[in-house]
Amino acid sequence: MGQGRVGEKRRVAEGAPRPGPVPLLGRVVEPLYRAVIAARNRRFDRGIGVHRVGVPVISIGNLSVGGTGKTPMVMHVLGVLLRAGLSPCVAMRGYTARGHGDAAPDETDAYRRAFPHVPIVARPDRIVGVRALLADAAIGVDRVVLDDGFQHRQIARDLDIVLVDATPGRSVFEDRLLPRGWLREPPSALRRAAAVVLTHAELASEDHLRSLRADIRRLHGRSPVGQTRHMWTALKHADGSATGDDRLLPLETLEGRRVVGCCAIGHPDAFVRSLGLVVGDPGRVTTMTLRDHDPFERATVDRLAREAEKHRAEWIVVTDKDWSKLRRYPSDCWPCPVVRPDLSLVFDDGREAVDELVLSAGRLGPKA
Repeated sequence: MGQGRVGEKRRVAEGAPRPGPVPLLGRVVEPLYRAVIAARNRRFDRGIGVHRVGVPVISIGNLSVGGTGKTPMVMHVLGVLLRAGLSPCVAMRGYTARGHGDAAPDETDAYRRAFPHVPIVARPDRIVGVRALLADAAIGVDRVVLDDGFQHRQIARDLDIVLVDATPGRSVFEDRLLPRGWLREPPSALRRAAAVVLTHAELASEDHLRSLRADIRRLHGRSPVGQTRHMWTALKHADGSATGDDRLLPLETLEGRRVVGCCAIGHPDAFVRSLGLVVGDPGRVTTMTLRDHDPFERATVDRLAREAEKHRAEWIVVTDKDWSKLRRYPSDCWPCPVVRPDLSLVFDDGREAVDELVLSAGRLGPKA
């Protein structure tokens, strides 16, 4: 999509992510968190508490809290496995948005819509869930793909792919551990990854990408195996039929239009910038960013509708992940059509290398 300056007519950011808690608390707690993480990883390094599930396991993860593009990468991996005639499943932590304990996790719904025949395990105890699925001979799963699995070391994996976000201002090499920053593990944890992939390259300059690649070589020992960008290729609009099918619209549909964009994801900047570039006129874009995994209660939906009415929006644009919750509301609650981007993970380089790693997972035996 390329870089570009994106402004908005107005931004509503109630509940949006903020960097770190109170600095004093962060300085006190961060060393304790670091010690706990180090002790935990030493146990796993010795194989304590690590379980094998009997089929090759591929993990897609990262070092930080928030979006780095895990869902698009998991979908890419699923596509590679399916095209090779394999039968994968997805295993995730079973997160459900607060207030919707009986609802499917955001990513679960997105995976089911993209891959309706791929089994999904979404349970707090992923080991129990995966083993129960594998015990069902009628399903016949022969690969497990862990969504956000780098820190979930209880399941032995054959391939660890770690994503590093290339967005300026989000470098894992300049961040701090929780709760002072957003890191779940220090950057040195990259050493145990089989491969590192740079994501969101569309938002970074070549100088910034070069610096990230050098940092990754320094800590991981090898350059990133691949580099990707997230590209909007079309717009998806639910046709309102009983089947819930989507109609694809060209990106030019939004060009020069008055638009309200809303997202509740870990990396809102990428969505906001891409929307501004598609519309082409920052003065016609209003954005509403919410905390990651916001449940989109009725009050929030009503507020979004009011924003659209206030700014005389011709389109409301949301992410596909957020549509998983918004699609339960009737179409007559919106003052204008609601669309979401058809997002593609595009490799600048390394696609063949990543695909080969995915297909060869399991040949050398599982890792902790």
